[in-house]
Amino acid sequence: MSFEPSYLKLYRSGELTKRVERVDEILRSCTSCPRNCAVDRTAGEFGKCIAGYLPIVSSYTPHFGEEPVLSGTRGAGNIFFGNCNLKCVFCQNHSISQNWKTEKQNEVSFERLADIMIELQEKNCHNIGLVSPTHFSAQIIKSIWIAIEKGLRLPIIYNTNGYDSVDMLKMYDGVADIYLPDFKYGNDEYAKKYSKVDDYFEKTRAAIKEMYMQVGDELVYDGDVVVKGLIIRHLVLPNDLAETENVFKFIAEELSPNIHISVMSQYYPTFMAKRDVLIDRKIRESEYDRVLRLLDKYGLNNGWTQEMESFETYRPEFEKSRVTPFSF
Repeated sequence: MSFEPSYLKLYRSGELTKRVERVDEILRSCTSCPRNCAVDRTAGEFGKCIAGYLPIVSSYTPHFGEEPVLSGTRGAGNIFFGNCNLKCVFCQNHSISQNWKTEKQNEVSFERLADIMIELQEKNCHNIGLVSPTHFSAQIIKSIWIAIEKGLRLPIIYNTNGYDSVDMLKMYDGVADIYLPDFKYGNDEYAKKYSKVDDYFEKTRAAIKEMYMQVGDELVYDGDVVVKGLIIRHLVLPNDLAETENVFKFIAEELSPNIHISVMSQYYPTFMAKRDVLIDRKIRESEYDRVLRLLDKYGLNNGWTQEMESFETYRPEFEKSRVTPFSF
């Protein structure tokens, strides 16, 4: 098939232009995420994400560490945004997510961000992966509009921690072709303790419901690569601190058992995790196996698992570890 990203239709109709015209209004009293800090980011004021008006791009590259249906043979065109609206004590990317003084120097103009998208397209990436976009979600809309005028034609992946504003996600209806949210916790108590946010479970359920409403539960392929759909990631934490059963129960009963889930085993204690005995270790094989049995319990039959590996220290190459489709 020859897939045309849905944002091209929005652009031709003029609807995307109308959304771009709202960007500064949103940022003048910022409601880009559920924290609703209401600071004026157009004037350089900071909220919880400690990010101002211009987007921060820490790096961008053809990336082969995503699920196989996203990386394909030519890589996902990932753009890694600096800073974050969560403050996870075990963040594996803490050097860019929670190092705002250093990341400030990586601010780029809207035009430059658009050019980065075009560069990745010219490198024959399968898609444009917006990694941790939430706190820059309004600004990215403007850059996508500019990139379309420069010839952007790739599907867009909205790769998020899950703590997103439903109103902002509505701005992405017809703009994001693929949603790739984390669903970190099924318990607000643990979310507050380990990610410093009060209402993660409530807000993430609402956000993923909106994503589901937009793209449904089926994956659309162009060859071997997904070009539209929803994939939910779930990182298994030690001592069931992710409250996995609540997450899977919600997906199966309030969304659809056909949704694809990527169950990740790659947790390792980093950043400030060593300060808490409950998360100061890798997960056990028995913990991962329990999560796989929960998939069976709730009839969640689509997605991918990661093989467990034994190693003394974490290696970044593990992001490229074998990912196995599952079917129960």
